[in-house]
Amino acid sequence: MSTGKDGELTGFQEQAPYDESIDLRTDFVMVYGLNDTTPQRIARWRAAGYRVHLMTGISWGTYQDYLDGRWDGSRHWDDAQTAGDGSPILHGESTDIPYMVPTFTFTEYLVQKLRPIIELGVEGIHLEEPEFWARAGYSESFKREWQAFFKEPWQAPHSTPEAHFRSGQLKQHLLSRSLDRVTSVLRDEALQQGRQVRFYVPTHSLLNYTQWQIISPESRLRTLPSIDGAIAQVWTGTSRTPNVYAGKVAERTFETAYLEYGIAQDLTRGTDRRMWFLHDPIEDHPDRTWEDYLANWQRTLIASLLHPGVARYEVAPWPNRIFNRPYLREGSTERELIPPDTATSYLIAMNSLRDLDQPDVRWAHEGPRIGIALSDTAMFQRWSPGGESGHYDGLQDALALEGREQLHFSDFYGLALPPLYDGQRVCPVQLENVIDTPDALDDVDVLVLSYEFQKPLAPGIHYALAGWVNRGGSLLYVGDDADPYHEIRSWWTGRYETCADHLAEALGADRKQDGVQAVGQGRVRFLPSRPADFTESPERAAELVAAIRELAGRPWESTNWLSVQRGPYLVGAVLEESGGSHVVEGTYLDLLDPRLGIVRHRSLGPGELTWLRDLTYDEEPLLGSAGRVVDWQQDQTRIAFSCEAPLGVQVTTALRVPSEPSSVDGAELRYDPELGVAWLHHPGVPAGTHIEISF
Repeated sequence: MSTGKDGELTGFQEQAPYDESIDLRTDFVMVYGLNDTTPQRIARWRAAGYRVHLMTGISWGTYQDYLDGRWDGSRHWDDAQTAGDGSPILHGESTDIPYMVPTFTFTEYLVQKLRPIIELGVEGIHLEEPEFWARAGYSESFKREWQAFFKEPWQAPHSTPEAHFRSGQLKQHLLSRSLDRVTSVLRDEALQQGRQVRFYVPTHSLLNYTQWQIISPESRLRTLPSIDGAIAQVWTGTSRTPNVYAGKVAERTFETAYLEYGIAQDLTRGTDRRMWFLHDPIEDHPDRTWEDYLANWQRTLIASLLHPGVARYEVAPWPNRIFNRPYLREGSTERELIPPDTATSYLIAMNSLRDLDQPDVRWAHEGPRIGIALSDTAMFQRWSPGGESGHYDGLQDALALEGREQLHFSDFYGLALPPLYDGQRVCPVQLENVIDTPDALDDVDVLVLSYEFQKPLAPGIHYALAGWVNRGGSLLYVGDDADPYHEIRSWWTGRYETCADHLAEALGADRKQDGVQAVGQGRVRFLPSRPADFTESPERAAELVAAIRELAGRPWESTNWLSVQRGPYLVGAVLEESGGSHVVEGTYLDLLDPRLGIVRHRSLGPGELTWLRDLTYDEEPLLGSAGRVVDWQQDQTRIAFSCEAPLGVQVTTALRVPSEPSSVDGAELRYDPELGVAWLHHPGVPAGTHIEISF
């Protein structure tokens, strides 16, 4: 297990000042926010042994000096994102913190506001959540930007599909332009001072932003030269957004998180940029129970681990709200602080995450790899003429929301959930990447594509897809041409009836032909159906699975078990709506158990999941711990180390030992002579508890 911090494998963000109860002992900390206390907070976390980054919002914040004219003598409330009724769109429950239109003037303000960060000596700067609401686009500043960008008068974003699509394009352009300017100027100034500062963008997944009707740079981040990576902000709050499968509306936290993490990794895939997957042991909704938080955190955790291409993690945002705030318990109206076993479970996972960069990756089923194409333009199509869109940000009752059918995003989930519930390896694919990333589809056997909820921004996408199919790929196009956005002005209009017709031409295929067509060494099929229709019933879902199976060209085993082994770690889940159970047998340590218990036989039912450490895989002595184990020393007569953990957490550590210990200093001991495993228990201390085991 990694003990060094240079790789920055795990980190967390926190606005509160340093406290031993929230000292998670990760590799780095992201001190949140710019105010008078920032230098002191940075210094204190650094003194605790952390590599220090800084995180701040870029689309909203305490910008009152800009808004009210103190910054340059001019009021700038016309730079607030504005809804169709003329009201500013405010962040959270605030009355004076609007989401901002990133104009040139506001961007220069951001540069000046962020410039002092360089002097603080942080190693990384995280500019989180560049966001522009789809319901915005009515401010005077946005109207001026429209005129400058499109060279024609502004159109109300909700007047026509074309106006809405163009509004989304402009919003993405403005956010990307602002990020590029801020990071490029600050990087240049840092280099002039002899400092190396890295820039990262923590951002929701493209899937979530599309569902929640928010525009963000997403794939455009790959084109910004001063961006060094991203954090995939996937957590319970995003992944419990309901969707539809087999005619049933429900929260599907595990499956949605699995798809969210899948598309998010395309922000850096094929580059040398860093990607961290976020987990949140709580969520923004403050009135759920500890049991609910724990169960859904485990669902997102396991979903992330099923993507072995990423091995860096933000283990928590806001540990202060995890370890120092009371929440409800099931069956009670009283709030209480974190249950001891829950705290131990969280810390075991957080520390085990540093060991996930494993070269040995084995899938339980080597079936076809199915990609679901998802484009940034899906964010631009989140309104239908005459339809309700409904505002949702994870805090409302999604099942009672007006316009919830739009929130369900059934055109995407109709393509993704049927093969996923068949137990196949499904992963969304960033459509734009196929143009400039040669290996974008290397891990895909069958690509499922539709233009009924998104559009190709350039014809080059089709030529790249045609090349991939000719080299042996299989493409399933699903669409009935009913989407009103087919009529917008774009590169295909006037020459082709829809962009799908150009796709067929690039492939050399006949769109009207039913069945599979050979194209070079690959195959293609055009399925004239509306993608959302495959959410309506089990029978419709089976139709889509049959079409994908026909194209796969590889052995296909339907299963309810989605699982991967990453080195000694077995990660798996029984898909809830696939039915049945799955049995795991072997000799394992249970990393989701606060006692790190032994598992030899476990039957998992629908929706149940697991993270186990295989004791037969290797001879490593450290098997798992709720603390960070450092200063390891071992010889024939003793093992000694220090175990660092937040103050007050009950630490459990499991070790493989050569024989029964004769004595243990610093911890209570439990020993299994058959397995040669010792369990140590002690209260957490950030400075470290010295443990010495004699034999």
